[in-house]
Amino acid sequence: MAAIQLTPAQRKDHRAAAHHLDPVVLIGAEGLSEAVRKEVDAALKAHGLIKVRVFSDDRAARESMFAELADGLGAAAIQHIGKLLVLWRPMPPKEKPVRDDRQPGPRVVKLVSFSKSGNHRATVKKVTVMGNERVTAGGLIKRTGKPRQTSVKKKG
Repeated sequence: MAAIQLTPAQRKDHRAAAHHLDPVVLIGAEGLSEAVRKEVDAALKAHGLIKVRVFSDDRAARESMFAELADGLGAAAIQHIGKLLVLWRPMPPKEKPVRDDRQPGPRVVKLVSFSKSGNHRATVKKVTVMGNERVTAGGLIKRTGKPRQTSVKKKG
């Protein structure tokens, strides 16, 4: 995969957004192993913009790791400052699972009641009706579905 090319303005925006972030992945003495690549890839999928700290004093090695991570993972190399590397990759869209058992959510309903004599204005009242409720013709709110369970003793 090739690294993402950004304009200087986009790179500046990502640098500003990464300023307050803490390093998510730490690269130690083992260097850039397959496990580290896997963790960086998972962090990019989860966060999009990440910081990586490299515990190496060799600047050339850090620059090569930076370029290798950006090219290998298809990310944009945002910034390399000291021992910190900043990478960005657009996050994939998250798919929401479709639930068949889902009920309708709350909705706001206007209840209008007219005055008994035609001289006054009608009163308008907004009421929140939940998914398991309905509004009757008289303006009352009742539950739908199964009636509540009553005691056997009270019936008898």
